[in-house]
Amino acid sequence: MFDTKTVERFNTIDTPFYYYDLSLLKKTLDLYTKELRKYKFHAHYAFKANANLEILDIIKEYGLGADCVSGNEVSLAIKSGFDPKKVVYAGVGKSDKEIETALAGEIFSFNCESIPEIEVIDSIAKKMGKTASISLRINPDIDAHTHRYISTGRSQDKFGISHWMFDDVLSAIAKCSNIKLSGLHFHVGSQITDLNVFDMLANKVNEISANFKDKGVKIENLNLGGGLGIDYNDPDTTPISDFASYFSIIDKKLIREPYQQIHFEPGRAIVAQCGSLISRVLYVKFGKGRKFAILDAGMNDLIRPALYQASHKIENLTSVGRGMRYDVVGPICESSDRFAKNLLLPETKRGDIMAIRSAGAYGQVMAMRYNQKDLAPDYYSE
Repeated sequence: MFDTKTVERFNTIDTPFYYYDLSLLKKTLDLYTKELRKYKFHAHYAFKANANLEILDIIKEYGLGADCVSGNEVSLAIKSGFDPKKVVYAGVGKSDKEIETALAGEIFSFNCESIPEIEVIDSIAKKMGKTASISLRINPDIDAHTHRYISTGRSQDKFGISHWMFDDVLSAIAKCSNIKLSGLHFHVGSQITDLNVFDMLANKVNEISANFKDKGVKIENLNLGGGLGIDYNDPDTTPISDFASYFSIIDKKLIREPYQQIHFEPGRAIVAQCGSLISRVLYVKFGKGRKFAILDAGMNDLIRPALYQASHKIENLTSVGRGMRYDVVGPICESSDRFAKNLLLPETKRGDIMAIRSAGAYGQVMAMRYNQKDLAPDYYSE
């Protein structure tokens, strides 16, 4: 991925920092939006994956809407030029202030997760003289076969409304004067690589959508969320996810009425592969039966390996030669501050530049100042 000129540029910049290949981002969006147009689907980019303004500007140019999970994300989406009529607002715990922000912005829809939330939105909308369009986030009880921390569609997860609550929810909505039910929303998890999960999801959506139709409820929008995974092991061979197969499964399996619009909420699959965390080796330390390559980047910069036991491809960009095995670790005072264990790399020395790949999603946006470390800045290919 990195040519000689780029690596030379890295040598002139203080590390750690995030580097984004904007040409890859645009290629990814080209393919994604091509599939959207093919099926006349709609998409709302998940701001939680990466909210850098330079990234958002490009995504906005491709006509995507915004999927937000906080009031500040809603404000950022509108401020950065996303069409409010393409903004959806999800989240299991929306505060009154956040709800007011979204209502004032006249967004497309709230994805609602409980009766109390619907009642609060109705109350606030009434005070503001607004009508809130909502979708019910459904818990379809599907195991996405991903990490337990990012699986969101099982019956034991905190997200969504389960099937035994449907009658009570519809009864509560009937009592609300400032709520309009316009859609159903589904999201079963993140980093899903088994496409059969989306086959199961489409079948479940069919079943639940028919249930609401039988109750005389017209559902205009079906939102199937996001979750499509990427190749963390070999990002150069598979820099872009298989959007064609993903959308083909949905198109073939999903039953929809002529008046229904189909929505998605991509995040990781759009931005993950275009970003890398660039770091320098501070020291090579010899331990009992192992070597440690100690970087100046740590779990404060990229928390996924510590939080999810996630694996990223790591490359030494400045050394070549015989391979040796290293535990690649950061400087933070936590034993969990480790990016890789027993990783085969060229013989590594102090000052070598390392690239931690596929870090464009849930990398910089989750960074923190633990140990009072500075936040890593960002640089771009263009």
